[in-house]
Amino acid sequence: MQSDKSIPQATLFQALIPIIVLIVLLTFNVMFYGDMATSGANQLALILAATAAALVGFSLKVSFSRMLKGIVDSITASMSAILILLLIGALAGTWLISGIVPTMIYYGLQVLNPTIFLTAAVIVCAIVSIATGSSWSTVATVGIALLGIGKALNIGEGWIAGAIISGAYFGDKLSPMSDTTNLAPAMAGTDLFTHIRYMLITTVPSMILTLLIFLGVGLFTDHDASVNNTAALSEAVREKFYISPVLFIAPAIVIWMIVKKVNALPALLAGVLLGALFAVIFQPHIIAEVAGATGSYVKQSYMAIINAMGGSVSVASDNEIAAGLLSSRGMAGMLNTIWLILCALSFGGVMEAVGLLKRITSPLVKKAKSNGSLVATTAGSCVFINVTASDQYLSIVVPGKMFAQTYKERGLAPQNLSRTLEDAGTVTSVLVPWNTCGATQTAVLGVSTFVYAPFCFFNIISPFMTILVAYLGFKVAKLPPSKMDDVHPAQVSDDPSEKPVEYMQ
Repeated sequence: MQSDKSIPQATLFQALIPIIVLIVLLTFNVMFYGDMATSGANQLALILAATAAALVGFSLKVSFSRMLKGIVDSITASMSAILILLLIGALAGTWLISGIVPTMIYYGLQVLNPTIFLTAAVIVCAIVSIATGSSWSTVATVGIALLGIGKALNIGEGWIAGAIISGAYFGDKLSPMSDTTNLAPAMAGTDLFTHIRYMLITTVPSMILTLLIFLGVGLFTDHDASVNNTAALSEAVREKFYISPVLFIAPAIVIWMIVKKVNALPALLAGVLLGALFAVIFQPHIIAEVAGATGSYVKQSYMAIINAMGGSVSVASDNEIAAGLLSSRGMAGMLNTIWLILCALSFGGVMEAVGLLKRITSPLVKKAKSNGSLVATTAGSCVFINVTASDQYLSIVVPGKMFAQTYKERGLAPQNLSRTLEDAGTVTSVLVPWNTCGATQTAVLGVSTFVYAPFCFFNIISPFMTILVAYLGFKVAKLPPSKMDDVHPAQVSDDPSEKPVEYMQ
């Protein structure tokens, strides 16, 4: 295996070649395929861009085994996410035929009204995500139900998905059980709870602005058309399913398991199996309909559960809105997204192995002279890695490694870096269609990334908020003098504003 020192460094032009190839191909895909681009065109664009990166690697004498290892390592690190995605598909299927999601929709329609719906969706998802530490689990459970409720209230699916994702990622950022919330301080060199406290400085204002936007939209939008839809959908759902608060036991158990730090895989599997059990007990008519076969109830139950877990199922209804909501694509519906993720990770793996990502971003570090420009450069690098490496974790790890020493040399406490990594890395991943997060949420919600991204206000505001706070110099924590001993004096800026002072939280 070659060492990093034995690999010649690419020129900036060489490093940009795969990016240019990717941008050109993705542009063609959007122009020619529109929303269908993720059904194969974008996957092939990523593979061709990875090929371009490999050709650059060969020109630099990088061995094929090194590049292949980069791909394998990238995919291996995301295997749990792929398995989670498959379980989410199965969960959606069993929670549909068991009546869990229809029950959520039914009771949600009784409680929520169009004026406050988007605001309430943000708050509900934020609470669940803080409790579970998982934006993916939040979107896959309460998010799916909220999407159905919002559609019944005649609210655009882009707005609904934007509210769900905004709330889910707010909670994910602040939860001590979140993987990214633990990863960012680990890369920056600070502790978890200092990181969370310091994130509040930018995260709370971003969320307040998000809530004000969604509340304003609710207050100043005409909702008259939704009243009849709500009543008709409620009746249609009750006609097809047994509706009872008892069905909330399954999601409550799943949320409780995740709160108790049970790994997401067994927690989601438990949710799938509980959904299957509840379907057999409470929804015999749905079992017969979904099974599509005659015979004993055991046979019908088995076939209905397998159909719901593995493939597309739908529950017939005379109500057009209900017919659209009461359907699921199961595990099979996630395969296209998994294909996209594998191609994206292959591209990111080659780029990382050849050293092209670092070559593109490293010159930016030298040009960041002030604290504000350093934070802006860090945030831009996180977004760039999300777009090019297509992985949320790499958007934290790569800039974290690159900038940690620079922050220290500037006399900046590590929580400045960890906060920026989350404000710009964690939350923007879901805005990129070929990123693992963007592809997953599109598959789970059935809403294109291009449709929901403009309405993910929290995710859009967060990186700008962290840059604004840095430029204003507000709560820019400094390293205490005792932590500066291993930094050479010549490396510390002469700017008085950047002198290390005693840190005050």
